[in-house]
Amino acid sequence: METPKTLAEAVQGYLETVRSARSENTARAYENALNAFLSVLKEHWLEADAPVSQLTEDGMGWMLAYLKVFSAATERLYLQAVKGFYKYLDAERLADVNLSRLSALIQQRARHPGQRLPQFPRDEIESLLEFVNNFTNNLSDNFSEKLRALRDRAFLLTLADTGLRVHEACGLRRGDMDWNEGRAVVIGKGDKQAVVRFSSRALGALRDYLAARAALDGASGRPLPSLPLFARHDKGAGKKVKPMTTTTGRNIVAERVRQALGEEAAGRITPHSFRHYFVTTVLRASGNLKLAQALARHASIQVTQRYAHLSDDELDRGYHEIFEKPQV
Repeated sequence: METPKTLAEAVQGYLETVRSARSENTARAYENALNAFLSVLKEHWLEADAPVSQLTEDGMGWMLAYLKVFSAATERLYLQAVKGFYKYLDAERLADVNLSRLSALIQQRARHPGQRLPQFPRDEIESLLEFVNNFTNNLSDNFSEKLRALRDRAFLLTLADTGLRVHEACGLRRGDMDWNEGRAVVIGKGDKQAVVRFSSRALGALRDYLAARAALDGASGRPLPSLPLFARHDKGAGKKVKPMTTTTGRNIVAERVRQALGEEAAGRITPHSFRHYFVTTVLRASGNLKLAQALARHASIQVTQRYAHLSDDELDRGYHEIFEKPQV
């Protein structure tokens, strides 16, 4: 690509670097953010075909004002994208950017929302897991229904006992599994490779599911390691072994929640609820933040610390020993 001369060309150049280094979802979000930024600049008489050298840090101030009507999460995402654009301009020497002033503008004018603590219905998740764990007691004679029941049991136990994100679980292939070690290699957030450990009950459920699926896998004509760990079993898939999408994963959770807990529970448990469940289970059992951080693959321990309040039984005991002791 030629050296960008206009704002629009610079934006396209920046987005190309994002697409080459970040996930598809991130690239799409950044594109939305930069399109919004161009609209904001246009409102201040700086058109997309204007020379990129005309852009100053004032554009960030205008963007901050524009974002006040959006949620704090959207504001953070869009500011990250636009700040990255300014850094790109500076690195490529496309504009004279004062990065110190840019950071000061963000520090002074961006919202600083309070930390939200993870909320999830722990008892309901455990009831759901008990419900699916008993699927094998009453399996349907219908082959497709049997496969779905075994797959859903394996899928939900995997989410609960590994901390995998739904897209990570849906993206697993049979060849990613190390059955002897009870592990899998996954490509996680930020395209980082990591090792994820599986519990005995998740491994057992996976073996039951794959054993029932053996005929389909064998007839696929593809090497077993290349096949998805979790496959679709709907009319659209037929007898082909197609990987599940994240939409299928969310639908599985929603359907089994309604079956196990009733319609009134719909929406209270999502695939990400199982990740919260996993982190707090590790913390409750170990009290070890570093262990929980490593197993959950959190980039920062501050993320893991959000869960500590849910597992600190010692604080509860200590408080009651001090304030609830019988008076003498």
